[in-house]
Order: sequence, then C-alpha cells, then structure tokens
Amino acid sequence: MASFLVTNSGPLKGKVTINGAKNSVLPIMAASLLSDGIITLEDVPLLEDVNVMCRLLEHFGICLKWDNKTLYIDNSQIKPKPAPYELVRKMRASFLIMGPILTRFGNVKISLPGGCAIGTRPIDLHLKGLAAIGADITLGHGYIEARAQRLVGSRIYLDFPSVGATENIIMAAALADGLTIIENAAEEPEIIDLANFINAMGGRVRGAGTDTIKIEGVGRLSGCTHTIIPDRIEAGTFMVAAAITGGDIILTNVISDHLRPVEAKLKEAGIQIESVEEGIRVYKNGPLNTLDLKTLPYPGFPTDMQAQMMALMCTLPGTSMITETVFENRYMHVSELKRLGAKIKIEGRSAIIEGVDRLQGAQVKSTDLRAGAALLLAGMFADGTTEVSDIHHIDRGYERIDEKLRSLGANIKRLN
Repeated sequence: MASFLVTNSGPLKGKVTINGAKNSVLPIMAASLLSDGIITLEDVPLLEDVNVMCRLLEHFGICLKWDNKTLYIDNSQIKPKPAPYELVRKMRASFLIMGPILTRFGNVKISLPGGCAIGTRPIDLHLKGLAAIGADITLGHGYIEARAQRLVGSRIYLDFPSVGATENIIMAAALADGLTIIENAAEEPEIIDLANFINAMGGRVRGAGTDTIKIEGVGRLSGCTHTIIPDRIEAGTFMVAAAITGGDIILTNVISDHLRPVEAKLKEAGIQIESVEEGIRVYKNGPLNTLDLKTLPYPGFPTDMQAQMMALMCTLPGTSMITETVFENRYMHVSELKRLGAKIKIEGRSAIIEGVDRLQGAQVKSTDLRAGAALLLAGMFADGTTEVSDIHHIDRGYERIDEKLRSLGANIKRLN
C-alpha cells in the first residue's frame, strides 16, 4: 500500500497553482445527467473521486473523453439503471446522481452511499426534499429507489443547510414543473458554481449563495462549456503549509472571497497575507499567536480545514482551541497527531491544543482526506521522518500533492 515519507522541510517558498474544486466538479458531473447535449468541463482536477464519478457515469452508458484537464461528456447513449454498490460505497458524492436521474427519467435506484467516516451525514434531508416535490421513495436491502411520473415544484425548508441536499434538490427541481423554493439552503461557493452550470445549460436557478434558492423548472437542458471554480480547500491547505513551515508562497488560480474565513484566522495567528498580481501571497514575518476557532457552514470557518489548522495549532506557542460543530466524528486525526508528540485534549466537540516547540517523526495513518493533509503538514514541521500510510484518502482530494509540495522545497516522496 502506498505511503508518503516526509521529513523536516524548512520554509516552503515559491509559487503553486490551485486546481479546480473537488467539491464543485463532482456535483457538476452529476448535473451533466440533466442535459441531452455535449458538456465540456474545463479545469477538472485529476483526482480519485473524479475517477470514481467517471466510472459511475460510464456505468450509465455515457461517453467520456479527456483532453488534458478538459472533460467532454456525451449523454446521447445514456441508459439509466441501478447504481452499483461497488462504486457508490467509495464516495458519498455519488448519491448526487439521484436528483438528476429521477427528474429526467422518472425512476432511480441507488445503493446507500459511502465516503470518509467523519460523521453520520444522514441522507434524510435529501430524501425529504425529493419527497416534497413528488418523489415516491422506497428503502430496502441496501438500496434507495425513487419514482415520480413528474416532479412538481414546492417550498422546502431544510432543517440544516446541507450542501449535498441543497445540490440534489436543485438538480431535481431543474426539470420539474413549476417553482421550487429551498429555504435555509447551503450557501457554499460550490452551490453557486452548480447553479451557474445549470443556468449555462438553459436552467433557471436564482439566489444561489444565499439561504433562499429559487428554481423554475424548464422542459429540457442542453449542452454547454463550463470552467470549474478553484478549490478553496486545496488553497487553504497550502496557506497552512506556508504558515507551519515559516515559508513564503504565492497561490495562483484562487478566488480570494472564498478564502476569507481561513485568511482571517491565519492573520489572527500572525501570518501575513496579501493580494498580488498573480493571486495571493502567504508568508510568516514575526512571532505567531494562539487561536480559537469554530467550524460552521459557509460563510463560517470550513470543517474541511479543521484538521489542517489543528496541525498548525500544535506548533503555536500557548493554548489554542477548536470547536467542531458540523461533523461529530471529525477528530480521528487527533490520535495520529499525538503520535508525533502533539498535546491535544478532547472535551466533547472541542479540542484543546497546547503548542510544542517541535514534533517528532513517526508512523501515522491517514484516517480521512483532510486528516491525511494535516499529517503531511505536521510531518514537514517535525524532526526526523514521518511516514503517512493509507494515502488513498489524500489522493481522493489532492492532485499530485507530493509533486506540488516538492516544487516548493518540501522533503516528501511517495512510496508505492
């Protein structure tokens, strides 16, 4: 099984280009099922999760063609059939095909989803929303089946601003009769990107990026060309890499507004961040301070950056604290950071981190995607060698992260 070997790297310096967003491209690939034309997606990241979604689309008879990082999707031979467990179990985002197939073909059967074990992440909000616009849903034997002769617009209130539920309902409503209104909707930038994609196909989605989204159903959606937005979590990870190594990095292909919560906390810690012609510059220039942060739905601090920030907090003088409010099981990386010498205490949903002068290299395991990134960051600060195993989790969300880090001066190599 593959692993990463990381040794103390010193200050990272140079320039890094951020890829298209994983959390944007996956729902957009699912939304391509709504179209009866040719879809062209640009700046598609070459990730394991994207590979799984490609295999799922091909399962339905969809023809895919790659040209570097441009993906062409031809739905002319689509044949809806049950989505198999062996694909769906690998990635939670595969559940997003439910809304598009249901609204276009009137019937969908899909295995219960998998993904990182960071919390329950129930699908009840997805099902509640689809039922509200006319879906008849049956659960049994590890599968969910939904039927509807025709979906009809309705007003839906989400008990929690779930990103996945918001996306699934938007896609289902895009071809439904009448107007669908989602209240307490997720406001993430990836929701806006999905709405822009659907509108480029001829859809009518308004209010994306606010807590109330209105979708007026249309008769058909056609082909289009769309560029995926930059990945704010990958960008945030490299911002923390600059901070934890005392480096000086310029990030290109970023949208600064999407990074405000991470930028604010890094500045609070004493990291310098400034806009430059090519993007943003992140560097250390002076002593650092302790931090307190709480994860929240966007525009709050992203839960997907919690583990990376914890790695940084382990190196800050004094005591810092994190409160995780989004997922109840997102501290699995704590035991691995402790193996490196971190001092962390968990109290309910809060983690209290006492900074140490140095971490010590050790063998650790990537328990999920962002935890794996945090261990790489900690390994670049630690003395000695850190071996991070189970790196298939990291490959799900970071394209060639080892090559990018090496280009900045990191001592990291992949062992296959």
